[in-house]
Amino acid sequence: MRLKKGWEYDHVFRTGSRFKGELVRLLFVNAPDGKTRIGLAVGKRQGPASVRNRGRRVLKESIRRLLPWIKGSWWCVFSLRTSGLEANAHEVYDDMVKILGHVGLLDESWPDNPWK
Repeated sequence: MRLKKGWEYDHVFRTGSRFKGELVRLLFVNAPDGKTRIGLAVGKRQGPASVRNRGRRVLKESIRRLLPWIKGSWWCVFSLRTSGLEANAHEVYDDMVKILGHVGLLDESWPDNPWK
């Protein structure tokens, strides 16, 4: 599932923990409803619409591949850093794996690198 409402994003941005990778920024908080939900954030300052849309597509693909391996129930917001706007999906995926593993949100049964 995904975060849809503005108050859900506000809740994550105001009360969540933050962690930065090389390409991706992660904000997360325990899910009040018990369901893992994911949101994306790409700011207008990061470039024209075509660049931001590509960034969203890259984030969505990486999240789609990692969602089954996020343990527990969390509300997460992933945001591309400016350096990540020119990266490919595989590089963003690898950075997200590092971040999720570092903060302990990646399940132990994750099959090392299933990008294929």
